[in-house]
Amino acid sequence: EVQLVESGGGLVQPGGSLRLSCAASGFTFTRYAMSWYRQVPGKERELVATIFNTYLPTRYAPSVKVRFTISRDNAKNTVYLQMNSLKPEDTAVYYCSNEAGDWGQGTQVTVSS
Repeated sequence: EVQLVESGGGLVQPGGSLRLSCAASGFTFTRYAMSWYRQVPGKERELVATIFNTYLPTRYAPSVKVRFTISRDNAKNTVYLQMNSLKPEDTAVYYCSNEAGDWGQGTQVTVSS
């Protein structure tokens, strides 16, 4: 059974940082690109960042480029999203995906003073 479990969300002030983690199991992690998405109520889910299982460069949404960094630890079957200089508009539920149709349950990130 595929499982993707996100953690690390929370409440942070504007300008702050958070690091999200997504622990994967039930599939061969090294064979898949991994992505982070986010969704705000009433809006479509938005692709935030993708990291490939090859030497292809990582990809970011223009709104988070420079501020966010996606990485993966293949030994731990885990993908991370380091989020710096957070803004109120980054507030959303963040999901990870293995780009094979599997999703985690999401973790809430709230940026507010």
